[in-house]
Amino acid sequence: MNKKKESLKVSVAEGVFASAMTGFTQDYFAPFLLILGGTVQQIGLLSALPNLSASLVQLKSAALVNWLGSRKRMINISVFLQAMALLPMIILAFYGVKEPFFFIGLVVLFTCFGALASPAWSSLMSDLVEPAERGRYFGWRNKILGFAAVLAGFIAGFILYAMRKTDIFRAFAFLFAAAFVWRVISWYNLRKMYEPPLHNKGDNYFTLFQFLKRLKKSNFAKFVVFSALMSFSVNIASPFFAVLMLKDLKFNYLLYTMVVLAATLAMHAAIARWGRHADRTGNLKVIKITASLVGFIPLLWIISQNPFYLIGTQIFSGFIWAGFNICTSNFIYDAVSPEKRTRCIAYFNTLNGGALCLGSVLGGFLLPFLPPLFGYKILTLFVISSLLRIIIGLLLPRKLKEVRAVEPINSEQLFFSMVGIRPISGIERKTISYE
Repeated sequence: MNKKKESLKVSVAEGVFASAMTGFTQDYFAPFLLILGGTVQQIGLLSALPNLSASLVQLKSAALVNWLGSRKRMINISVFLQAMALLPMIILAFYGVKEPFFFIGLVVLFTCFGALASPAWSSLMSDLVEPAERGRYFGWRNKILGFAAVLAGFIAGFILYAMRKTDIFRAFAFLFAAAFVWRVISWYNLRKMYEPPLHNKGDNYFTLFQFLKRLKKSNFAKFVVFSALMSFSVNIASPFFAVLMLKDLKFNYLLYTMVVLAATLAMHAAIARWGRHADRTGNLKVIKITASLVGFIPLLWIISQNPFYLIGTQIFSGFIWAGFNICTSNFIYDAVSPEKRTRCIAYFNTLNGGALCLGSVLGGFLLPFLPPLFGYKILTLFVISSLLRIIIGLLLPRKLKEVRAVEPINSEQLFFSMVGIRPISGIERKTISYE
């Protein structure tokens, strides 16, 4: 087994523990902030500040890789520091210190350290996986990691539910402690991965401003702007789903967990299938279909707030986001040369992070002034987010071009093949082999 295949195998093991950490943290930061007495505006800041900070630190990611002389070294240092950022969260929760802004600051550190590793990790993985296999491999890998995240998230939600009347602060302390352990194990596995040599040339350097100046000519720059605007419209509403469920609808932790994880489970159940289709038909074709559908997701929450209906809505949401997310990542790998990939991914994440921040701030600012819809102001916010998503998703992808040769197919054929009504010939279930 060569070094690349061994590293891809290690990457799955590393990713399982990283996903377990995510399952114990990502969907429970907002509930913990509410326990600390956080307001709706602070919930907005919990999304805005980490995204803004993460986008800014990634501007230096490529420079740090060059300074350290290794993408792998950059990843290992960043992941180790992210694990360390969980330690003060454990102390905060264990002693029940009600300081919402201090907790938000810790989440900012946690997110920034993880963000620093992201461009280098994406660049490294894109070199390890053959271009024609990216959709299949990352779909297969993300499917496994997704189920690990769902299992971890369900266990975390059950722990909170079981301890809600005894000591909810200790329950959160346990969650953060478990996340620390999972991240340390993930870090240990990352250290065993192989890094293919990357030969940098002087003409590979360009600033963010130079990158944006090529907006009219560069297909990739247009793609980044589209992604950033979509992120902005999504995050106007995204941070406040937890507020609606926990504060307005009075869901308990177990019900909240089931609704949240329904999307995650559906996403990772569908992601491998989306990946196989994208390898044949192109990432852009999938992006165009899914981008036009994500705008309708918040509107589904307006129809009914019955938890069983919302679980169904989340399953649809996860199915659509699976295609959008994997093809967005793979489009970057296809569109950018290996030497420029770390910097381009950093700029992509920077602009997306800034857009996520602006969306959350705008959502938190607008919410108190909005008229209620069916008794809830948050539902009005969902309508605003939905309209923006629909406009962006329908118009902007038309300006983009596919960057590799793919099989011609119309959107209707692709969608029906995805749901299994009229499968495209030659796209069958496959597994990844390391033999």
